Order: sequence, then structure tokens, then C-alpha cells
Amino acid sequence: MAANPHAELFTLLDITGEDAADCAHLLNTPPEEPVLRAMTAMQERLGTFPVDSIQADRIQADGAGQDSSAVESVWIEALLRFAPSVHAYHLDLGIDSAVSAASLADLGLQLRINRRVHGQFGLDTWAWLTLHMAGNLFRLGRLQFHLVPAEGQDSDWVLGVHIPEDGGLSPDLVDASFAEARSFFPQYFPDKPARSATCDSWMLDPYLVQRLPESNIASFARRFTLDRCTDAATDAIYFTFRQRGFQDLDKLPRETSLQRVVLERIDDGGTWQLGHGHLAL
Repeated sequence: MAANPHAELFTLLDITGEDAADCAHLLNTPPEEPVLRAMTAMQERLGTFPVDSIQADRIQADGAGQDSSAVESVWIEALLRFAPSVHAYHLDLGIDSAVSAASLADLGLQLRINRRVHGQFGLDTWAWLTLHMAGNLFRLGRLQFHLVPAEGQDSDWVLGVHIPEDGGLSPDLVDASFAEARSFFPQYFPDKPARSATCDSWMLDPYLVQRLPESNIASFARRFTLDRCTDAATDAIYFTFRQRGFQDLDKLPRETSLQRVVLERIDDGGTWQLGHGHLAL
């Protein structure tokens, strides 16, 4: 049997199973013009420190119009083809290959989540992954950290904190991640000192802390000074149950205390919030 020509790439990105077969299909023919344009857009951002993802209207699939599946296909292929450039950029900075791989493996994780949510191959979170491709978002232990300029500042920097789904939030794991971040970024980005970290998450909604005060989520949220909240009605549903929207809520499980709290608030007419918080590093 012939060796898989994409095996090294799929190992780097933690792409497995049916997703590996579907990704291989995309890579088995030369890239078309929309894919090349998407890769050019990512190349322009590599080594910069963008706050925002690339948006779909910037690079549109030819003839796709508003066909989201065609747009997703273009971006999946572009992300796959561009990832080795990001890995090489990390290595040129002296960053350990394992840290780079752990960071880029979010692509494989997001493909698996998409299959779980939609029952098929796709990547509705492709725009989020364009941030990874700028080369300044890293998985350090349990958490991801995204180095960006502080809002409204030319010389100050901040770490945006993100929480991958694949694990718990025990205080020890979170402590270890922050400890690693405090040494990692000064080592590899010494000219961009970050003195604070921010987090925008439904997990910082004060309601969750009040209802589950002894939980690891509440412990995580209390690390941050809450600056404000904004409505994020569907975030708790999506991140707890991996379901888009409010359909068939009565069929969702209520087996854990978190599941019950999420659904009971909606049952009572409440709206989940996105908490925006910060902490000093």
C-alpha cells in the first residue's frame, strides 16, 4: 500500500478518521484560484498580530455566492496548505515543535467538533482558525493564548485567553498554563511585553458563578476582574451541547449540573451573557 503523502501534515494538525480522508480529497488536486487567494491573505498576516479573524467577504469562492459549504471548502483547503508555513515560522522563532503542533492541532479538533455538530465534514469555525495562521496564537497546556496589541495602545500588549473544549479546568491545570505563558511570551516575543490577559467568554457570566460557586468554571471566572457583559444568547447552548440555535431544547440532556443550569436559565426566560474580563499577569 502506498504511503499517505499527507501523513506528516495530518499528524501536525491532529486530523484523523473520516476527516483525514475528506481532507486528503481536497489536497489531491492542485489548488484553485480562491484557495490561492485565501493563502495569500494569510501570508500577508503571518508574523503580524491581528486581533480579528479574516472574514468571508474578503476572499469569496468563485461562483459560490452565499453558499457557505463552498466557502468552507475553500478555507479548509487553504488552512491545510498554509499550516506548514506557520509551523516553519514558529520553528524559525525557536519555538518548540511540540508547542507549534499543539497550537495548530486546533484545526483537527475543530473538524471533529464540526462533524459532531453538523453530522458531516466541514469547518464552520474556519474564520477563528485564521488567527492561528498569523503565528501568534499558542496552546500552552490547557489554555490558548493570543498575543495582540492592547486596545487603543501602540506600545502595550495583552494576551487573549481561550479555552479549548478538550479537558477540564482544574485550578492546577489553569495555574500551569498561565505559568507557562508568563515565561513563553517574554522568551519568544521580548519586544512585546504583555502585562495583562483578557477573556471574553460565557463562562465569565456572573450567573454561572452564582449558580455553581464551587465549580472549576467558577474558579476560572473568579481569576478575572469582570469589565462588562454583553448578550450572547446562544453561546452557552453551543459550547455546552455543541448545538447551534434553540431548537429542541427539551431533548437536550440534563445529566450534569452545568447542563441543568444552562437550560434552566433559558427555561426561566433569561439570556446568557458574554463576560469580558481581565487579569494582571
